[in-house]
Amino acid sequence: MTGALDFLHRFGATVLIIYAVALGLWGVYLYFRKEAVTGGFRSSFLIMAGFTALQGLAGLTVLILGSRPQEILHVVYGAFAVLFLPGAYLYGQGGSKRREALVLAGACWIVAVAYFRGFATG
Repeated sequence: MTGALDFLHRFGATVLIIYAVALGLWGVYLYFRKEAVTGGFRSSFLIMAGFTALQGLAGLTVLILGSRPQEILHVVYGAFAVLFLPGAYLYGQGGSKRREALVLAGACWIVAVAYFRGFATG
């Protein structure tokens, strides 16, 4: 059971890294085109935040079942991502539409680094 859940947790991390980079590129594109964030971008961002929370729950389950990460920073990066994404989304709501694109695209890049660091310390 732990092996399968551990595999899903690792696979999910890989998917999230790719997803965050793709979403970051999309947000940068919107920012430099001076366009507002689309509904599709917002919903994709929220999907990433929800999947990040599911990843956190999977990681917590693996931890409870006895598998430990190589470094405690793995847990810190995961907790950071789970808390940071909703905060960035809410922060991006205030202000101009271009600012929202910058905040959300920046959040995607920041969390992509956090996902990668979490993956590297796992």
